[in-house]
Amino acid sequence: MDFNDTAQEAIFRGEACAWLALNAPLVRDDTVSDLQWAKRWEKNKFDGGWSCIHWPKEYGGKNSTMVEQIIFTQEESQYAVLQNYPCFNFGQAMVAPVLMAYGTEEQKRRYLPKIASGEEVWCQLFSESCSGSDLAAMRTKAVKNKDNWIINGQKIWSSFAHYSDLGLMIARTDASLPKHKGLSCFVVEMDAPGITLQPIRDMTGSADFNEELFTDLHVTDTQRLGDIGEGWKITVATLMNERASLRGRKRAEDVDLLLALANQVKIDGEAAINNAAVRDKVADWWCKSSGLYYNGLRSLTAQSKGTDPGPEESIVKMVKQPMVQDIYAFCLELMEGHGAITSSDGTIQKDIFHAEFMASPGMRIAGGTDEILANIIADRVLHLPSDLRVDKWGPFNEIPSKF
Repeated sequence: MDFNDTAQEAIFRGEACAWLALNAPLVRDDTVSDLQWAKRWEKNKFDGGWSCIHWPKEYGGKNSTMVEQIIFTQEESQYAVLQNYPCFNFGQAMVAPVLMAYGTEEQKRRYLPKIASGEEVWCQLFSESCSGSDLAAMRTKAVKNKDNWIINGQKIWSSFAHYSDLGLMIARTDASLPKHKGLSCFVVEMDAPGITLQPIRDMTGSADFNEELFTDLHVTDTQRLGDIGEGWKITVATLMNERASLRGRKRAEDVDLLLALANQVKIDGEAAINNAAVRDKVADWWCKSSGLYYNGLRSLTAQSKGTDPGPEESIVKMVKQPMVQDIYAFCLELMEGHGAITSSDGTIQKDIFHAEFMASPGMRIAGGTDEILANIIADRVLHLPSDLRVDKWGPFNEIPSKF
């Protein structure tokens, strides 16, 4: 694999750098909210022709290659003031691919340009509290009524639903079929009558998760994505894209933060990085991070040739997220008592690592738990025999349940 730019890619990188140098803000505008700030930048990119550039022109892109999209993302990531605004990730990295694969032409032209421009924010309406990690056991129902569907049920752990305009929902449309077969996908307007949002505050202190209650929510059949019964296929495609999106933009980015910390804090009067045990841990994590980074590039190369993200993306997430949790736990150990302190003064000892450590357990759940990913790898990568699943083939409405 050759990681050097071709002559054409080098020209493109220069053009991207030049545009960013002229247009990327260097200082955060604190007079607006995070969402307004993120939307402003996304709109600037869209107007300049740099948002979702690997998409077709008719949907808001400019027919660039996947490699050129990666190049622009690499250069954009150099501007720290633009980072840590994930509100567009679900729409651009997860919804857009399934819209292109399963949507009607009318749906593509209606939704994709506004996803690219940041005008509309999307959320995922998949998980339910009664089904846990068995996503196919969802019980939210959609009942056909002439040209409409009436939806009743509940969803949970929906990131950023409180400021999303639209949601991608999977609901059960035929309970007489096996649980993976009777599901369909819908596009839901989040401000529609019949939706009640309840924020969920996590241990980081933020309330980015939400629970949604649906009471006689009406959606038109034009809001159905894909054919009736294709919900599970769309769910799997969405999750594969989600796991692919969890790749880091840079090699060893979490280890870089650890290195910065290890050069600041002291052990026995010397910088921690001079301690042999610390250096040994840093070296191990740097090697593992580099391996994950290059494995991610291999997957991106396959995507650039038209291959959809596959089960191998589960390997990256299953290795990376526990490692990230271990890295930030070690950072707090280096910081001793300071590790329990949070502040807004930007000092490295008091801000970044505490928040990252508190958030890291959730990342081992988002996009599939460690156990679910291990099963996917065993089944679809290693082709090992599957566990016995007595509830997999019979009608869903005959599965015993207390709900």
